Amino acid sequence: MKLDNKKIFQTLNPNKIWVPVIIGLAIVFGMFYFDPSVNKDSLRGVFDASMPWIVVAIVVIFFRDVGYVYRIREITQRTLTWKRSIYVIILWEFASAVTPSVVGGTAVAIFILNKEGIKLGRAVAYVMVTAILDNLFFVIGAPIILFFAKGNIFPESKLLEMQLENSMEAIFWISYSLYAAYSIVMAAALFYRPRVFKWVLIKLFSIKWLRKWKHDAQEYGNQIIEASKELSGKRWNYWLPIIIATIFIWSSRYLMLNALISAFVPLNINDHIIIFARQVIMWIVMMISPTPGSSGTAEFFFAQFFTQFLTNYTFVTSIVWRLLSYYPYLILGTFFLPRWVKQVFFKKKKINPKEDVSGN
Repeated sequence: MKLDNKKIFQTLNPNKIWVPVIIGLAIVFGMFYFDPSVNKDSLRGVFDASMPWIVVAIVVIFFRDVGYVYRIREITQRTLTWKRSIYVIILWEFASAVTPSVVGGTAVAIFILNKEGIKLGRAVAYVMVTAILDNLFFVIGAPIILFFAKGNIFPESKLLEMQLENSMEAIFWISYSLYAAYSIVMAAALFYRPRVFKWVLIKLFSIKWLRKWKHDAQEYGNQIIEASKELSGKRWNYWLPIIIATIFIWSSRYLMLNALISAFVPLNINDHIIIFARQVIMWIVMMISPTPGSSGTAEFFFAQFFTQFLTNYTFVTSIVWRLLSYYPYLILGTFFLPRWVKQVFFKKKKINPKEDVSGN
């Protein structure tokens, strides 16, 4: 198995940060120009924010990142040090921020782990585990959250009166079905019948119209088989910490916005439940966004889902939300990437003697 280094570095290109920034700014200026409720006074709303709640939002997003670092270290069975885990997560988040949400940073994450001294088969296994666990959080969590929110999921607004509510609900269920199907298939392939999965792939891509991708499909099938071998025999004390970490990571991600909205308007318990639930729904919808890091898509849907709570503070809260949850990873990525490249490619690494890296 080989990784295409050229394609990876095309993804990890710091110059790409301007694409999502420009898209995000275009949407913000579009809202400012076309939405009569958004004006220069809207920006002054930032001075009305409660600083203690802003601090809580920052602390919560920091805890989320700590959870990411802890999880990747546990998944790799502590092969990575804390420092190397931080590098991996920052670069992984950077890759996700500069690629469309539907694509994600999976290939980049495998490349990064591989260059950190982890055998390619294990790198594939570890990245697939994180992807499956993240997807299962939505697949299992969404129905539970729908129950607790008592149906108050899809927002009501002037735009939604023009059939957008039905469209958004349809997009959600389509996205949910796709991710549920993907999670079930990949979990079965990884943990139950990897060779059957490869056989199906080869048969599928033997069809005339898909034949040119047959070699790639075969390679992917080989990766699944090798990843399955790496994960076989793992006991509950391996899975329990990373499952708990996954729940902690995504809960922290969403609670950050709960804290941020609380900085502008008072919320009761029911409001907090609805805001949390709507984030899960919005995130599933955003997962099929064609823009890098859901730029533009995120800002648009934010206004639709949370205007009900924020009224005059929607515009400024959406900006602060993205400043805290998205743009830091663009900045950190451009700062850490050159240092990582220098450490990995231009210095002799200390390889864990337990790790066989002959296949790198």
